[in-house]
Amino acid sequence: MELLIRPLNRKVNISVGSNLLDTLIDNKIPISYSCRSGRCSTCKCTVITGDVRGSNAADGRVSVGSQVLACMTILNSDCIIEIPEPDEVVIHPARVIKGVVTCFEYLTHDVIKLRLKTNKSLEFSPGQYAQLEFSADAVRPYSMAGICGDSELEFHIRVVPNGRVTPRLTRELLVGDSVKISGPLGGSYLRVKHNDPMLCVGGGSGLAPMLSIVRGALEAGMKNPIYLYFGVRSEVDVYGLDILEGLKNAYSNFQYKVVLSASGDSSSRFENGFVTEVIKRDMTDLKGWRVYLAGPPPMVDAATHLVVRSGVEAAHIYADAFYPAGI
Repeated sequence: MELLIRPLNRKVNISVGSNLLDTLIDNKIPISYSCRSGRCSTCKCTVITGDVRGSNAADGRVSVGSQVLACMTILNSDCIIEIPEPDEVVIHPARVIKGVVTCFEYLTHDVIKLRLKTNKSLEFSPGQYAQLEFSADAVRPYSMAGICGDSELEFHIRVVPNGRVTPRLTRELLVGDSVKISGPLGGSYLRVKHNDPMLCVGGGSGLAPMLSIVRGALEAGMKNPIYLYFGVRSEVDVYGLDILEGLKNAYSNFQYKVVLSASGDSSSRFENGFVTEVIKRDMTDLKGWRVYLAGPPPMVDAATHLVVRSGVEAAHIYADAFYPAGI
């Protein structure tokens, strides 16, 4: 059997039952991967033709259309697959390290800032996430809000009413407690080898990976125009303005807007309406842009449809929907 890899147009021989990720690695095909267990979605690629089997979803993270996870995909026939951006491959094999809580404080009425001092460094790309294990029955994925090289890892955790984990954290987690960290995970990381304008959209605690991406881009010296839209329900849900203002004042190529979906106050200093409505009004043509999305699934879905209609290539949309892990 034969496997054709686009856009490299490489052909390799395969056997029935071959694992796609192993095949790509063995043949030195550039592919990003991390956990190798179907959790992180980093090794997503697209099946054009062929008979394959395996998972096409990872831990509730976005995977659409004919995309599959290479690490979980078995090849059963001649296949044509497409790998994403071979010049933007990042490989941070997932590892498990220990963190100690140094900060656990409310940013809003239902979003908590958690900071962890780790015993070993954790290499990751801006926009990735990690699994945090507070106890054997309390494990959840959260995006890093900082960048690699910060002295501590920072996460923004939304407290889910009647949830199994986050209400317990507010009652039980203390500074000095230990947390097990598994990562990095996720394929919605910052792409740096381009000059395209960037649109970053975060809903609620989805601001965390957007802050990581924006800081990562700016502090790496990227000169691309960068626009961030932060969507929340009302003013009590807004946080991070000091960071956003600091970045805006320090970098002329960065702008941001806060959008309130449930506010009818025309005198508010923030925009009113759904974040997608404000983006549609501000930006009618997004052809050639790169787009990063994170937050509630309805917002991510709506923003994805909007930017595709506005000219963004599907391959240049990097989306991370925060699906609830269960009650």
